[in-house]
Amino acid sequence: TSSETHDYTCILLFSRSVLTVACEQTEVLLFDPVSSRHIKTLVEAHEDCVNNIRFLDNRLFATCSDDTTIALWDLRKLNSKVCSLHGHASWVKNIEYDTHTRLLVTSGFDGNVITWDTNRFTEEGCPHKKFFHTRYLMRMRLTPDCSKMLISTSSGYLLILHDLDLTQSLEVGSYRILRARRAPLSTEGSSAGSRSGGSRHTIDSKTHPHREGLSPRNSLEVLTPEIPGERDRGNCITSLQLHPKGWATLLRCSSNMDDQEWTCVYEFQEGAPPRPPVSPRCSLRLTHYIEEANVGRGYIKELCFSPDGRLICSPYGYGVRLLAFDEHCAELVDCMPVRTALLREIRSIYSHSDVVLTSKFSPTHCQFATGCLSGRVALYQPHF
Repeated sequence: TSSETHDYTCILLFSRSVLTVACEQTEVLLFDPVSSRHIKTLVEAHEDCVNNIRFLDNRLFATCSDDTTIALWDLRKLNSKVCSLHGHASWVKNIEYDTHTRLLVTSGFDGNVITWDTNRFTEEGCPHKKFFHTRYLMRMRLTPDCSKMLISTSSGYLLILHDLDLTQSLEVGSYRILRARRAPLSTEGSSAGSRSGGSRHTIDSKTHPHREGLSPRNSLEVLTPEIPGERDRGNCITSLQLHPKGWATLLRCSSNMDDQEWTCVYEFQEGAPPRPPVSPRCSLRLTHYIEEANVGRGYIKELCFSPDGRLICSPYGYGVRLLAFDEHCAELVDCMPVRTALLREIRSIYSHSDVVLTSKFSPTHCQFATGCLSGRVALYQPHF
């Protein structure tokens, strides 16, 4: 384990050759994950807190910030930005990249999801358009095959856009209308809620005339995922991750009172027979969960899957827990429970002197990294 101390660590991201660290202030740090050597500090990467990092390929990466901008960087020339993107009206929190359309996708606390055609950037700016808008937006992710977009909210909703087409902008009703249509969560019997892990509402092609036929593009599903112990209270979905093979989604949730915190895994139920239109099938089913330490209330804790999807690294107080679906670290599809089951704790590691806020596995090495509230970054690898 090796570490360096900087400002409060927001996010960690491995590429194939570099570990990048986004900091609370304006810095972005780069490390060699093999030698743990500090390579470079981008001292003024932004004018405010750097929130997220995303690699577009092996050399080009994007950062986003509370200064409402997105910046593009080239690993071969880090003395200056490739360009800055302007379009959000509030803090920018998430960056994704659609490998099919080659569009950069960002979201922020202005509630907007914006697409950017970075290949057509000129001195006048970068072509972009507002793809989607919703209130209380927290996290936005694309599935590995870019066929779905998932959006979590601070009010406990999870929005899923199916058969994703980023070239079509959506004009969906206000989030207040969606909230009014929320159905109570069912926990008994054989209702759709108990099987699927939450209530559901779908906006179909009748709401969006440009999507017609048997498989409408960008059909919107609104879920209230089942959270253990939270059946009678609201919750906030603070962290959202996708299984590397697209089999499941991983959520970190906290109660509205901030007195409970959970890590939950939900299976995508793509193969199940469709339900009649009057009672549509929910796409997600709660399969595994575990209660967290709830240390560092109010701070978002970013958890992650290992590259093969067999392990989950979850911040836990002043350390992390490595969690699995069973004691053998089996694939999710090989140990799918009939009833909701507890995640298995494989190991706990405590090496920080402050609350751990973020964790990330390397995609190429047997290695993961963690960052804590005081800014310490730690790298871990097994002893053989």
